[in-house]
Amino acid sequence: MMVLQIISDTNKSLAFEIIADGFKRNHIKCHYILIQEKDSEFSRYLSSIGVEYTIIGLKNKAGILKTFIKIVKVLSKNKPKIVHTHLRTASILGLLAAKLTRIPIRLHTRHHSTLNFNYYPSGVKYDKLINLLSTHIISISDVVTNVLVEKEKVNEKKITVIPHGIHLERFKNVPQKRIDLLQEKYHLKTHKGPFIGVISRYIELKGIQYIIPAFKKYKAIYPDAHLVLANAIGDYSDEVRYLLRTQLKIGDYTEVVFESDLYAFYQLFDIFIHVPVDENVEAFGQTYIEALAAGIPSIFTLSGIANQIITDNYNSIVVSFCSSNAIFEALIELSEDKDKRDNLIVNGLKTVQDFSAEKYVQNHIKLYQELCHQNVKN
Repeated sequence: MMVLQIISDTNKSLAFEIIADGFKRNHIKCHYILIQEKDSEFSRYLSSIGVEYTIIGLKNKAGILKTFIKIVKVLSKNKPKIVHTHLRTASILGLLAAKLTRIPIRLHTRHHSTLNFNYYPSGVKYDKLINLLSTHIISISDVVTNVLVEKEKVNEKKITVIPHGIHLERFKNVPQKRIDLLQEKYHLKTHKGPFIGVISRYIELKGIQYIIPAFKKYKAIYPDAHLVLANAIGDYSDEVRYLLRTQLKIGDYTEVVFESDLYAFYQLFDIFIHVPVDENVEAFGQTYIEALAAGIPSIFTLSGIANQIITDNYNSIVVSFCSSNAIFEALIELSEDKDKRDNLIVNGLKTVQDFSAEKYVQNHIKLYQELCHQNVKN
């Protein structure tokens, strides 16, 4: 079974790394097409584990045809049984090329839910085109499945749900040396804490605009508290930084654009917050399961996979959407109740056991095998 994965607009992805490594360990022959201008964290990872890939550049719309022709050539050379695409550019060009070269199994993983319906309506037509070009679709959560079926009218038989998986064991017993290095790197040793962590891009749907006012109130009670904002980049950056500038002092917070040692990074936090603005905007929300796997008491709104796995006062504190007051009250509750923190940690670790990296890999292999079997029968 030869699989060819096509990915665009990606520098680093733990999910993609898990799949690449898992396929290699399970002797699944896989080649990658990466639509990008130069080497990335992910391409370097592929090199490190001995997985073949082809980088195909695409600077602007004028280069689309040239990129498409190159993809067709790679597909024609490798003759995969399956083409599996991720993200818009890779999916449109990759699935079209796969159809042109008569590759029988064409699937894409849908990585977003209502993003285009809510924020970029012109993108909905591309989502529908990708659905049409795919012979099968991987959905990462029930939220995504509902969008595909109810809003985009995809036949449910065409969809398989495969939630993300993570290296659960790597979140356990992180060496103190790695944690110390990050504390020094981000100058956190000069602050006493508690440290409040957020790992969300600066986009409106992530709800960071409600965290900052909550932290301001919290800091009035806990003056040594420090806010750490990671993945600090996005099209809502001006609004977020205006709030930071007007509501907090420069020494009250730390912004981190990118940190590769995610496992140690979570250990910097005493409390973690992830509060998307409604139940559908988060397609999955890997940070939900990462925070629980890391054993960090957390404050969540229910979006994406959280709708399926998060229970208030069992594995986290659940707050209302778009409510700074609710976030503030949850911060106080967690800060003052050690027993609650301990219980949330224990139950959170139980919750995430179904999201292992190995299960994630095996679910993909099982689907590939089923699709190949169906194709032979047809």
